Amino acid sequence: MTKAEIIAEISSKTGIEKVDVQETVEAFFKVVKNSMVGGENVYVRGFGSFVVKKRAKKTARNISKNTAIIIPEHFVPSFKPAKTFVEKVKTGNKTAKASK
Repeated sequence: MTKAEIIAEISSKTGIEKVDVQETVEAFFKVVKNSMVGGENVYVRGFGSFVVKKRAKKTARNISKNTAIIIPEHFVPSFKPAKTFVEKVKTGNKTAKASK
């Protein structure tokens, strides 16, 4: 499902204009991104958590040149679904799309 499809479905279910729904969805994503860039985690009860994870400094190998590379510590965005969300997906309707 794409962002456009999400916007269309929200619009049809709520009766709100697509333009207004699009602005709201874009604003939500912007708030999540800006919060995570600032080092804050975002928690949506019943859905999941958008968290910033710290990756430690490590040594890697460049196989083609056979040299060691040091990768500095850095932060990466991550999503951890809520337990209730995971359970709904596990017990949800299994369709042909899921098996692809």
